[in-house]
Amino acid sequence: MAPARKSSASTRKPQIRPLRWLRRWVVYYLLLSALIVTGVIAVHRVIEPPRTYFMGQEERRLGDIRRDWVPMARIAPVMARSLVAAEDANFCQHWGFDMGAIRTAIAEGSGRGASTLSQQVVKNVYLWHGRNWARKALEAVMTPVVETLWPKRRIVEIYLNVAEFDTGVFGVEAAARHYFGVSAADLSAVQAARLAAVLPDPKDRSAKSPSAALRKRAAGIMDGAATIDRDGRAACFED
Repeated sequence: MAPARKSSASTRKPQIRPLRWLRRWVVYYLLLSALIVTGVIAVHRVIEPPRTYFMGQEERRLGDIRRDWVPMARIAPVMARSLVAAEDANFCQHWGFDMGAIRTAIAEGSGRGASTLSQQVVKNVYLWHGRNWARKALEAVMTPVVETLWPKRRIVEIYLNVAEFDTGVFGVEAAARHYFGVSAADLSAVQAARLAAVLPDPKDRSAKSPSAALRKRAAGIMDGAATIDRDGRAACFED
């Protein structure tokens, strides 16, 4: 009696689909990366972030940097208002992106003024400086996560503690002592406005020996800080 033939289905070798395998692992690693990033951001809601990438670069270049972390309770309220007035006057009204400023910047053909405090915090704390699409894409993805997980007050607090105010001088406490010999808690309205005025270009501007242009900008920031205090635009980051 002739042996029974094995069915072709039982002898068929499984097909290897490399593209399907690759897609599966890409999705897996993207999800894992998203979970890790979200977890890190969530932790920094209550824990001080580590030294930033840019701080490390400057420390290697200069040999040393100055940085003193202080909580929001030890920063003069007028400093926070001056920062918002200078960098992001609609901070309490947006969810991480100021669409009005973005539309204006596009119409004018410039990115100036379109970056919010939330975007700048993401860049300073988690990413790197420089203009390229990869960084901007990561910034666009991470900014809503920061806005969702951190209160507005925390965003301002971290910004003021990681921003560079002079070459190798990071954070408002180090800046206040460096320029004026006072703590961040004791900054006056004029001093706070001058510190905020140097932020776009801290290596070429001085809060202690301000140029006429910087004095004019600081005066405008003082007015803006007083305005957002009166009209309620500071409520989201003040007690």
